Amino acid sequence: MKLYKVTLLASEREDLTAITHKGSHQSQKVINALILLNCDEGEFNEHRTKGEDVANILRISMRKVDRVKKRFVEEGLEVALGGRQGQRNYERKADGEFEAHLVAMSCGAPPKGFARWSLRLRADRAVELEYIDRVSYETVRRVLKKRNQTVAESWLGNPSRSQCRVCCCNGTGSRRVPSAL
Repeated sequence: MKLYKVTLLASEREDLTAITHKGSHQSQKVINALILLNCDEGEFNEHRTKGEDVANILRISMRKVDRVKKRFVEEGLEVALGGRQGQRNYERKADGEFEAHLVAMSCGAPPKGFARWSLRLRADRAVELEYIDRVSYETVRRVLKKRNQTVAESWLGNPSRSQCRVCCCNGTGSRRVPSAL
């Protein structure tokens, strides 16, 4: 395993000390700052702690200590503190036309032999009907969840006129409570 030597400048030490002593920061950022401060081999550090001791004191793995040191040496202080941002760009497959087809298909009757539409059944049928080349059932779920479904008032009833009954904990004293409460 390759060993990485952490050498901090005075300004970097001040920044890391400020992170560990004041303000509100993410816990992982504070832990990474403590790792770098304790593993510093530069001239501005009075006492250097071994990586194993840092791992034992902070109750983290030695592997995390090595990863933070490696990120600091290879990519800099900001990446070592906050981690990397995702590099992958996801292409959105479900466009408006596909969503419209999916909703229309879902409003229709399910295929013969099925009582209702499942997410996997919808995904398979969308590919079969060539609305999209391939789609996961999770994408179908997200599309249907995103859609604002308007429910008829007749299904829910009129909430302004409804009242409910409230009982005491022993089951007595049932009373009607106005909906405003």
